[in-house]
Amino acid sequence: MADELVHYAVADGVATLTLDSPHNRNALSAQLRGELSDGLARAVEDEAVRVVVLDHTGPVFCAGMDLKEAKGAGEGQQGVNDFPDILQRLWTSPKPVVARLAGPARAGGIGLVAAADIAVAVDTATFAFTEVRIGVVPAVISVPVLPRLDARAAHELLLTGDTFDARRAAGIGLLNAAVPADELDTTVRRYVDSLVRGAPTALAATKELLQGETARTMPERFEAMQGLSARFFASAEGQEGIAAFAEKRTPTWIPEGADG
Repeated sequence: MADELVHYAVADGVATLTLDSPHNRNALSAQLRGELSDGLARAVEDEAVRVVVLDHTGPVFCAGMDLKEAKGAGEGQQGVNDFPDILQRLWTSPKPVVARLAGPARAGGIGLVAAADIAVAVDTATFAFTEVRIGVVPAVISVPVLPRLDARAAHELLLTGDTFDARRAAGIGLLNAAVPADELDTTVRRYVDSLVRGAPTALAATKELLQGETARTMPERFEAMQGLSARFFASAEGQEGIAAFAEKRTPTWIPEGADG
């Protein structure tokens, strides 16, 4: 049996789900997605759980989809097909979700951050919507990401794929706080302590209020975005981008002489 990639622990009313696949930067492999989805369902069903914390091991929070699994896979076999379920579980969880980032997030990893209610990162963490640079589209993650981000920043960052730092991430609405490493756990604990003071039913109702129109339209939007993402992952352009990334070379669509 493969080693567990998502650890589940409960203490003092807090369920902590820890991504533990540092060898591939906590990429969203099929196993990790399945275990994360199961863990979220378990936390929601457990009456003793009041708050969910999404944590990680290793230097990277989450690098996004596992490109090794995406390479050569057809549209129907792309991992992005079951990712909407995870994002929707996070967004609509009746229990508040706090993301703790001790390192960078990329692509689908940013989707996890956006779907959480509160997100705290070390100020050295970096972020990037890298999809366009490998020939795919940040379609599925756009469902939770776009409601969070300043519109101008969204156009810039999703179209360019440029890297941005934690301070900027906080400034455009992706994070609640960017703090020094030695303050990360204290800051997360402060948010968690505040959340567990709320009455469970009142918290759930308030979350539903805050989700608004996004929650009501989420299933339809995910269905459309899932198809778009899967098509691009399986497309010739997407497969070329994935191959170029793995081979550490320039994709064929970049004009000769252009800066890397």
